[in-house]
Amino acid sequence: MSTSSQPLSLTPDDSVDALCPDWPSDFIERYQAQGLWTNDTFTSLLTDQAQRIGERTAVIDGEREYSYHELNDLALRAAYGLTQLGIQRGDRVVLQLPNRVEFIIAAFGLFRIGALPIYTLPAHRRQELEHFCRFAGARAIITVDQFDRFSHRELARSVQQAVPSVEQLVICGDADGLVSFDSLLKKAPIDEQLPTPPKARDMAFFQLSGGTTGVSKLIPRRHDSYICSLRGSNDVCRINEHTRLLIALPIAHNFPMSSPGFLGVMLAGGSIVLAPSPSADVCFELIARHRVTMTSAVPPLALAWLQAAERLGTEQLDSLTLLQVGGAKLVSSAAKRIRPVLGCQLQQVFGMAEGLVNYTRLDDSEEIITHTQGRPMYPEADEVLIVDRHFKPLPAGQPGQLITRGPYTIRGYFNAPEVNANTFTSDGFYCTGDIAVLTENGDIVVEGREKDQINRGGEKISMDEVENALLAHPGIYDAAVVGIPDEYLGERAVAFVVPKQGETLKKFELSKFLREHIAAYKVPDRFELIDAFPQSGVGKVSRKVLREILKDQLDNA
Repeated sequence: MSTSSQPLSLTPDDSVDALCPDWPSDFIERYQAQGLWTNDTFTSLLTDQAQRIGERTAVIDGEREYSYHELNDLALRAAYGLTQLGIQRGDRVVLQLPNRVEFIIAAFGLFRIGALPIYTLPAHRRQELEHFCRFAGARAIITVDQFDRFSHRELARSVQQAVPSVEQLVICGDADGLVSFDSLLKKAPIDEQLPTPPKARDMAFFQLSGGTTGVSKLIPRRHDSYICSLRGSNDVCRINEHTRLLIALPIAHNFPMSSPGFLGVMLAGGSIVLAPSPSADVCFELIARHRVTMTSAVPPLALAWLQAAERLGTEQLDSLTLLQVGGAKLVSSAAKRIRPVLGCQLQQVFGMAEGLVNYTRLDDSEEIITHTQGRPMYPEADEVLIVDRHFKPLPAGQPGQLITRGPYTIRGYFNAPEVNANTFTSDGFYCTGDIAVLTENGDIVVEGREKDQINRGGEKISMDEVENALLAHPGIYDAAVVGIPDEYLGERAVAFVVPKQGETLKKFELSKFLREHIAAYKVPDRFELIDAFPQSGVGKVSRKVLREILKDQLDNA
C-alpha cells in the first residue's frame, strides 16, 4: 500500500509562516474591502466580550460555570503560565483535551501569546500524535491525565520520548510529576508581561484534515478568515446572546467549533454547555437543566437520539429549537423524523475543515431541509462549482466533483507542496473530492466521495493510514481496507488481510493491535483473512473486487 510523501519535519524554532499558503494579494484586498475580513482576532473577541458583557455566562462545564470576565481572566493566566514554560509566538502546541472548559482556556491562552494550537482528538493515539508533533515541530503537548479509561498522560510521555522537539508536557488533572495545567493559572499577569497580541492576518491554529493519503494533513487557519466563517454562520443560524449551545460532539472538530460552534456563540455573546458524553441520557438531561436552545450531531448520533426520544419521551427537550446535523449525509427518511419526534427544527450542515460550509436555511421548505445539504453561507463570496474530470463546469442537476474557493476556504495545507499541487487548482479552487449535484435553486445534494476515504458516522478515515498501521503487524504480509454502505453509519470499514506464510492471525488480536496505534474510530468494523488480493488490470489491488466479495457475502448471509 502507498504512503504519502511529506517534507522533512520541523524544529520548534522553524517559522511556519512561509509554509502556510495564503490568499493572493488581490483576494486579500477584495475580502477586506467587502468587510468579510476585519481587524478582529480571537484575543480581541474574548477581551471585548469580557468588557461588554463580563458577567454573562460563557461556559457551563458540569457544576462549573464561568462568566466571560472569568474566562478571559483564566485565558490571560494560562497565557502567562505558558510563557513561563518557554512557549512563545509561533510555537506549535498539540492540544488534546475532551469536552472540558480547559480546552477553551488553553486555546485562548495560546491565542494571546500568538502560539499555534494543533487541535487533536482524544481518540488519537501514538502514531497520530507523533506525526503531528514531528511534522510541525511541536514544542509542547497539553492533554488530560485520563479519559475514557485511557492514560493520555502516559501517551504524552511516550510521544515526548520519541519526538525531540516536545519540551513540555502540561496535564489537566493528576500531573504525576509533570506540569499541572491548574498550576499555570495561579498567577495573574500584568498586561505588559505578555507579548504583543497577534494581528488579524496572523496564523491562529491548525486543524486536521480528514486525510485520504495517510495521516491527517494540517490545515492552517488565520484569525480574519476563520472569524469570517463565524460571522457568516451566526447570520445564517440566527445566533444571538440568548443562544444556549450544547457541545455534544468532540470540541476539537470543526463542526462544533465554528458552524457556528462554541466560537460563533461566544462571538454573539451566548452561552455554551459542554457535554462529557454524546449519549442521550447525558445530553437530554443537560438540555433540560440549562435550557439549551440548539445543538449539533452527526447522523448516527441523531438516529440514536431519535430512538432515545421514543424511549425516554421529549419532555426534557422543550427548550430545544434547532438540531443541526452534519459531518455526513443524513438520509431523507431520517431527516423527516427530526421535527415530529424531537419537536425541533432540523438544519442540515455540509462542510469541511478546509473551509466551505453549507446550511439549509431556517425558513427553507421542508422539502429542501430534508432532501438537500444546504447552500453556501456567503452566496456571493463562496465560489462553488460542480465539474467533470476535466474540470469543466457541469449544469445544474448533473453530478460531478465539488470544487470551491472563498474567503474562509484555505489555499493549501501546511508544509505539503506535493499534496497542494494535486488538491488545489492553479487558480485556487480546493478540490473537495465530494461528488455532488447543484440544484436549479443553488442547493447542494451530496452523492458520495471520489477519493479513497471512508466516512464512518462523520469521522473521515484514510484507507492508506489504516493499511499502513496493519502492515506494522509482524504477522501481516499485506492489507487493504474498503468501505461498505451502512444504513446507520453511512459507511463501515472492512480490512482484508493477507497473513505471512505460516502465520495464524486472530481477528480480535488485530483489532487490539490497531487500537494501540491509531484512534479507535479508525479500527475496521470487520476483518477478512484471505490468501491473496485480487488484482486490477494494471497490477494494483482492486478495491472494487473486494467490495464485490463483501457484497456477495452479505447477499448470501
